[in-house]
Formats: sequence, structure tokens, C-alpha cells
Amino acid sequence: MRPDAKPEGPRQSMSWLHTWASLILGWLLYAIFLTGTLSFFQNEITIWMKPELHQSVPQATQIEQTRVALAYLQKNHPDAGSWAIQLPHARQNYTTLNIRGAGEDPRARRGGTRITLDSATGEVLEARETRGGSFLYRFHFDLYGMPRMWARWIVGIATLLMMVGIISGIITHKKIFKDFFTFRLGKGQRSWLDAHNATAVFALPFHIMITFSGLLLLLFTIMPWGVNQIYENRGAFLQDQRKTLVQDNSQEAESRAGRSERGGEVAGRGEGRTEAEERRPHGAGEARGERGEMAGRGETRRSRDENPSARPAPLTDLAPVLAAAEKEWNNNPVGTITIIRPNTSKAEIELRALNGVSVAYRSVYPSLEFNGVTGALKPDQTELKTPSVSNGIYNVLTSLHEARGVDLVLRWLLFLSGIVGTLMIATGLILWCVKRAPQQQKQGYKSFGYRTVEVTNIAAIIGLPITCAAYFYANRFIPVELEMRANWEIRTFFIVWVLTFFYAMIRTHRQAWLELLALATALFALLPVINVLTGGQPIWNTIANGQWVIASFDLAMWLLAVVFWLAFKKVKNHQGLPAKKAKTTAVETEV
Repeated sequence: MRPDAKPEGPRQSMSWLHTWASLILGWLLYAIFLTGTLSFFQNEITIWMKPELHQSVPQATQIEQTRVALAYLQKNHPDAGSWAIQLPHARQNYTTLNIRGAGEDPRARRGGTRITLDSATGEVLEARETRGGSFLYRFHFDLYGMPRMWARWIVGIATLLMMVGIISGIITHKKIFKDFFTFRLGKGQRSWLDAHNATAVFALPFHIMITFSGLLLLLFTIMPWGVNQIYENRGAFLQDQRKTLVQDNSQEAESRAGRSERGGEVAGRGEGRTEAEERRPHGAGEARGERGEMAGRGETRRSRDENPSARPAPLTDLAPVLAAAEKEWNNNPVGTITIIRPNTSKAEIELRALNGVSVAYRSVYPSLEFNGVTGALKPDQTELKTPSVSNGIYNVLTSLHEARGVDLVLRWLLFLSGIVGTLMIATGLILWCVKRAPQQQKQGYKSFGYRTVEVTNIAAIIGLPITCAAYFYANRFIPVELEMRANWEIRTFFIVWVLTFFYAMIRTHRQAWLELLALATALFALLPVINVLTGGQPIWNTIANGQWVIASFDLAMWLLAVVFWLAFKKVKNHQGLPAKKAKTTAVETEV
């Protein structure tokens, strides 16, 4: 009910929902948005935090890069069961090798010996221990230091409130598109409201997509009961999902399917089945079939590895192989080269493209197989299947959320949209205080609730960027030889974050903003200098060598320093509400 006793309309009734749904977990949402936005470039962050890798300047072509890697492998691991070569690209300036023994599965996600090479010289590079950008990536949906399930429930609830805030904000704002083109400087609350509206509307499709896709990604974690009822584990579920996108017509696949069916039949003939087993016969059969399939693959590979007919034979020249892939995939470069049973008559070469087929095919990458001795291209026995509507929507949204398999232009677009979303949350939190400041000034003191929001805003909005900067500084100043140094980097992150909160408590509101903005400006401006002083490549070298994966980080730090300096100047020149006008200033009701 309105103060004038008239009934509320839909917009007025949604106003309180928008305000409080956004405020309750607004600071957590800000942290999720900021760290998630940085995670679009987690590779770049990780490489910057490993200065030992900066010296690697890749060769001009992938053929030359491959020859450097092969020279090292032939010299040091000629009898390995398989080689996997991850070539450098726009987001990686070094070569990564994975070497497995004769009895290991060459296609397994884990295992093997991982080696990092200088892409130009073939020198082995030993990088410091760090979580790098992966910590920020994991933090934005797993938080840190609490049980994973609890963390994802909290993040899921915060994401749901974000969706509520977006929908209620659209309903509340009656001039949403008109006000998008309106920005009034120096108007106090009106200016903050304009900034909030502009950042909200400018990237509204992104906000809806990123929030809804976040809920989709958390769906099977928060509500796993359907998957658990049918599948033995999530791995089996994901494997079944892939089968809906890619059909394998090879004889080996048909043999595995036959073994899976027989496993299901054996399970179906079992006596004394429980009520639970009766409710999910399909799941039991699939689970046993999956185990049979895995065992069958293992036996097949062991037999091939132990086959005495695999005689020594020279490996084919990979230049024509890479040329064939380049012709087939056009602008999609080779990402990984896997050589199974190298230097034998049974050698096989598998190439996988760097970028995915499309966002509609989640985690599906173009691939080619060649005979490792003759270099002959093997016929493709896989067929892409048209995804269902529901599967296609899920794949598109979640692939965009994670920037999985997207090109650099789309990645930058997602990153900039994430920055706008972060500003939207920040301006909304500040607007809550600005809107209520006249009333607080009128009563002559700040209430506990208002002061709590004020302090928490400072610790979140400016404290978290300072915390991220401290994380980067800790990476360079914590001794390399220290045990568990990666954990100390993370501890520094949280210690500094807590310190910003207490600092905001003991200083006045204006002083805290000014001093922390000045600190943020200095910290980010000095990071490229610290990079040079602690073993990294200077920015003029990385630009000259085309190492934009490193140079972009330094440039971004200077850009952030400029942004914080401009914010410092704005806050310094801002004049607060005069005391004599506090009683006569009306509080705007528009959100």
C-alpha cells in the first residue's frame, strides 16, 4: 500500500522486491561477477603469474613449432606409448607435452608426465607453483574454504536472486529504453540512477544469458537426483550426452555397443532384484555397460600395445599432415597433436582443432586421424548429429557462459559485457546508500544498518580489486621455493580483503573511498613494473615479440589504474549534501 493509501501498481509492488533481492546478496554477486569476468582470461592471468614462461617466443608456423617439440620427444622419450603435443596459440606462448607409457590410455583426461617447453628452443621450462587464474575461476562458483555442495548452493541462491533482480528491475522501470540515452552529471542520486539504468540496459541480453546459464550449470549439482537415478556417475551422464551429438560408426564402436547391450541383458536376467533396481533397469544396464565398454577399450589398447607385430618404423613427416589439417579447417588452427605408439609400424596421429565446432556442440572439436608411418588420412567414421532443441539451448548458453571454444572477438565481447554487469551491481549498491543519505543526515547520525551497508560497499566494490592486486603481488614476492606457496597466495587474497573491511570501519566514508582508490591506483600502475623486476618480460619486449597473452595483462593493469585514478578525482571533487539542505531535500522514490 502506498503512503497515500492508494493501491500499488505492478511497478510499485515490484520496487521493494528489486531493492532487497539485489541487496541481500549483492556483495556476493559483485564478487561472483568480478571474478567470473576475470575468468574469461584465466589463461592470460596464469601465464603472467608464471614469469619463467615469458621467455618462450613461439616459432612463426605450427610446422616449425611441431618440429621443435618432436626433436625433444625423439631425443628424450622415443619409446613412450604416446605423445600429446599442445601447440602454442594466441592464448598460450609455450608448448605443452604429455607423455604416457605403453600401458596407459592415450585419450584419458588425467595421467602421464606433463612437460612445458620453450616453443623456440625446446628448453624445458620449470614454472613456480601457483593457482593463477584458475583460483579466480573456481572462486566465482565454488567460493573457497567451505564444502563444495554448500558453496554451490549459496552461489545458486545468489544467482537466483540475481535473476529476480533483473526481472523485477525490468518491470519496475517504466522508461527503461528512454532513460538508457539519458545521463545527467553532477545530479547526485539522479546521476547514480542514470548510471545504474544505463549499465543494466546496455548489456541486458548478456545479464539474462549469463544468469540463466549459470543456473543451468549448477542444475546438476544442486538437483542431481534425476541423473543419479539413471546413471552411475556424472561421467557416464556426460558421455551419454556426447553420444547425442556425435555418432561413431566405426566397427570398434559397434563392438562396444554390443558389449554394452549384453551387459544390460545379463543385468536384466539377475534374480532377486530390489525395488530400487526395478525402478531403474535402464540405469543399471547402462552402468554395467559403461564398465564393460571401458574394460573392453582397455583390453583392446593393451593388446595393441603388446602386439609383437608393432615393429620399429620411422614416424612420417608431420608437415604434410599439418598442411592437410590447415586446408580442412581453414582458420581453425591445430590445437593438439596426439601420436599413439610413435616410432612403430602401428603409429597413429590424431589432430584436434583449437576451437570447437560451434557453441551448439559443447566440447566437440574437429579432429583428423592419420597413419603414423605413411601419413595417409583415415576416413572419418564419426557423424555430427543435430542436437535437440533443449540440448542445443543448453549447449549454446553454457558454452557462452564459460567462453568454451569461442574465438577471441567473442571472448572480448563477453569480457566487456561482464565489466558492464559488474558496474551495474556496484552502482546499484551505491545507489542504495545515496538514496537514503538525506534521511540519515536529517536524523543527525548514521544507523547501524546504513553504516553496515556503507562499509560493506567499500570492502566489496574497491576492496575486492585491491585484493586481486594483492594476489598478483603475492605471486611475485612469496619465495618460489616455499612449500605450499600457492596456498599462501590465496591466503594473502583473503587477508587483504578482510583488512579492507576493517579499514573501512575505522575511517570515515569519504576518507575510506579516497584512500583505497588511491591505493588501488598505485597498486595496478606498479604491477607491470613489478613484473619486470621479478623476472617477467617488459611490456616493450612482449609487444615487439607479439606475446599479447602477456602484454594484454600489463596494458589492462594500466587501464585499471587510470579508471581508479579518475574515480579518485571524482570522489575528491564531490561535494556532499549541505546540512542546511538536508531537511528540505526530498527522497526520490524511483529505483
